[in-house]
Amino acid sequence: MGVTLFPVDSSMMSHVGYDAGTQTLTILFHSGKRYEYSGVPPEVYAELRTADSAGSYFREEIDGCYPYRQVRGRR
Repeated sequence: MGVTLFPVDSSMMSHVGYDAGTQTLTILFHSGKRYEYSGVPPEVYAELRTADSAGSYFREEIDGCYPYRQVRGRR
């Protein structure tokens, strides 16, 4: 059973989801690539969901700040 993904209004990403039990943030990008970011506090996920610009928030507060792995993507 996977995490529930919610749509976001962003030119960079289409959906985000969060597993509070493992503190794993899932982001599905418009490119079709899906990444999981580990050790993300719940407040960071909440702020991403409510940010004026999800893409800017991602670049400033998530990208390069948490370990990640690609779990799916187009080739």
